[in-house]
Amino acid sequence: MGCELTKLASGSNGSNSKSNNVPSLDACGPPPTDARLPLTAKQKYTMVASWKGISRAMETTGITMFIKLFEEHADLLNMFSKFRELKTKEEQATSEELQEHANKVMNTLDEGIRGLDDLDTFFEFIHQVGASHRRIPGFKQEYFWRIEEPFLTAVSTTLGDRYTQNVEGIYKLTIKFIIETLVAGYEASANNNVDSGGGGGGIGGGGGGASGTGGTTSRAS
Repeated sequence: MGCELTKLASGSNGSNSKSNNVPSLDACGPPPTDARLPLTAKQKYTMVASWKGISRAMETTGITMFIKLFEEHADLLNMFSKFRELKTKEEQATSEELQEHANKVMNTLDEGIRGLDDLDTFFEFIHQVGASHRRIPGFKQEYFWRIEEPFLTAVSTTLGDRYTQNVEGIYKLTIKFIIETLVAGYEASANNNVDSGGGGGGIGGGGGGASGTGGTTSRAS
């Protein structure tokens, strides 16, 4: 609407917008995003567009992510009853159980990223995912952060040349935002004594899923 009014004002007497002190059409950009989202409108558009490439390769991206996770944090394997015996990359890459869990986690991330246009719904969903990790024996809050680098590695592998420096920066902001929201949901569930049901896949054990709550928290070391 603002751009249309500018157009009418600048064209009503045949003079250009600058001479009438009317903002030029070039100033009309995309509407601002929700202040709670750490992405500009342009960054969010780039993120959603880039994610389409990931959504066409969810399983392979998820498997790559978990192989990298277990390579860096072998102790986490013990939290997964269905595939804790998968000690080699080859065993992990061909495991139907791991493929199933990877799909659940990627679908959770997919729903979260697709929900960036509606942050109230995003926070509700991711909060539930974070809170559900309370039901995983031995799970610790800092484990959420262990998925950050494996996720970025997997995305880079899937996107290849499309994973530019700009795109990388946007993915880093996005996964940090998601993990912060998971952590906030996990913490809130302790304060509120919430027993959330599964709302998607999580990084934690038993082969089960996990869901989280929105908000921001400082990164665990």
